[in-house]
Amino acid sequence: MAHVWGGIIREYLDHMPFAEGDPIVTLGEGGTPLVHAPTLSSTVGAEVFIKVEGMNPSGSFKDRGMTSAMTQVVKDGDHTVVCASTGNTSASAAAYAAHAGLTCVVMLPVGKIAAGKMAQAIVHGAKLVQVDGNFDECLDIVRDLSERYPVALVNSVNPYRLQGQKSAAFEIVDQLGDAPDIHMLPVGNAGNISAYWMGFKEYADAGLATRRPRIWGVQAEGAAPFVRGHPIKDPETVATAIRIGNPASWDLAIAARDESGGWIRAVSDAEILAAQALLAGDVGIFVEPASAAPIAGLLAAAAKGDVPRGATITCTVTGNGLKDTATALAGREIEPVVIPVDVEAAAAALGL
Repeated sequence: MAHVWGGIIREYLDHMPFAEGDPIVTLGEGGTPLVHAPTLSSTVGAEVFIKVEGMNPSGSFKDRGMTSAMTQVVKDGDHTVVCASTGNTSASAAAYAAHAGLTCVVMLPVGKIAAGKMAQAIVHGAKLVQVDGNFDECLDIVRDLSERYPVALVNSVNPYRLQGQKSAAFEIVDQLGDAPDIHMLPVGNAGNISAYWMGFKEYADAGLATRRPRIWGVQAEGAAPFVRGHPIKDPETVATAIRIGNPASWDLAIAARDESGGWIRAVSDAEILAAQALLAGDVGIFVEPASAAPIAGLLAAAAKGDVPRGATITCTVTGNGLKDTATALAGREIEPVVIPVDVEAAAAALGL
């Protein structure tokens, strides 16, 4: 009998904090591809697979946590949700709030959000408030709002967000047949690294995986509080989705790193953009800059001899490249060659 994917809560209900009959808010998130990357594998001397989270409904991994957070909001009877965002959270929150018939309020750092993500929040009907400050200051505001007014906070400090996001680890194990040796992902507000470790541990504890992977997290050099060992007051990087100086899930992320025997390192913006181009050109996956951070980190680790030969490595790329086309196209020649309606002219233009 054919199986129609029902979204991550229905698919993994036994591992979720919900029950049959709960009013699930879903857009069919999850079930994203795990793509083998042969050229990248050859380059680093390991078997590398890319978990393509940009295939989620709003174009990023945030949908996994949002289905869970919004489902609990509806269960609790709340009518308004609020979040701080560098872009992807606002897009996801606005989409799921629209589906659930809720009001969505988004606090954005002024001038620090990619146009594609801003467009998503707008078209889904969110109320946007731009703050003359950074993401961390926006988060402080929405935390205070949720404590003093009747609005539900749906940032990753909401524990239901991580409950949904952990499902990506379940999928990786289901797709590979076991946990990888190493899992890599970008680190910004640090909810995802915490959620993946939670998921891998739960599957191993349930006997559904024989091992737990080492977790390797990658930050941008200009926004690398875990690498520096302290919050960064004014983080700056081309990778806007991880331009966060004081991560909300600090302790959980440190636990994921240390318990798994992994690490968190930083890469430059130049390395991130090079990795973004490599993914698009060699693998066929177009990601926003932050998503390319783990690929840059993997290449840097391989150059230092830190990648175990033959290891199975999975890398989460968190957001679709269409969210930030301006960055991807910067410095590229995009004027097309114009020819007359003539096959010989076409052949000449192609050098045939």
